[in-house]
Amino acid sequence: MALVAAAGVALLVRGRSAEPAAGPVGLFTNLPILWNEEADVADLLKSSETPHWARAVLARQGPIMALDTLDAPGGKGPLGGLSRLVMAQPRALGPGENVALDTWVRGGGRLLLLADPALTEDSHFAIGDPRRPQAVVLLSPILKRWGLELRFDEAQAFGDHDVQVGGTSVPVNLAGSFIAIDAKACAVEADGVLATCRIGAGRLTALADAAVLAREDEDGGREEAFAALLGRAFRD
Repeated sequence: MALVAAAGVALLVRGRSAEPAAGPVGLFTNLPILWNEEADVADLLKSSETPHWARAVLARQGPIMALDTLDAPGGKGPLGGLSRLVMAQPRALGPGENVALDTWVRGGGRLLLLADPALTEDSHFAIGDPRRPQAVVLLSPILKRWGLELRFDEAQAFGDHDVQVGGTSVPVNLAGSFIAIDAKACAVEADGVLATCRIGAGRLTALADAAVLAREDEDGGREEAFAALLGRAFRD
């Protein structure tokens, strides 16, 4: 997996419906959505584990373009060919990536961000292993620029519960809460778990949790919730 990420391979996954006019959707994530957790590339290629359900949900939006960076030295970065992007528990961004992302959104990009301050999904890899998904999201600089602050209540109880987002039940677990430090640009709802911001010509839809992307989804509730979040974030 590390070799695949380092190579910056763009994986195109065709959905069950025809490719929409909006083109591909970018995915920048620390979570095992496109590739299952395996020790190395050889194990990844021969893995019999069922693909993550979210992969198919994303593919309904169009071809998926997996990104391992958001900028490119001295030239046009990978965001240039995208109008829609999902960032799910991303790693911390470098200075150039912050600039590239901000410029892209302000130019009209639609971003769905899942930013979890206390990731509850388990991993095959031990704490400290660089292949393990990042437990705490670190995006304060770009969030502040967009008019948001992400907070976390350490006293809250562990366990899944639902918040209502536009009539859809979205499962969360140890969720954070957004504070709109720029009320003209951003609005928060669902007890601060969801924020929507107008940023230049673009739009940010941010969820302060990533439990909706947990692999176990016996009743299909997570799939329904994630599809609704995508629809909300990418609508015109």
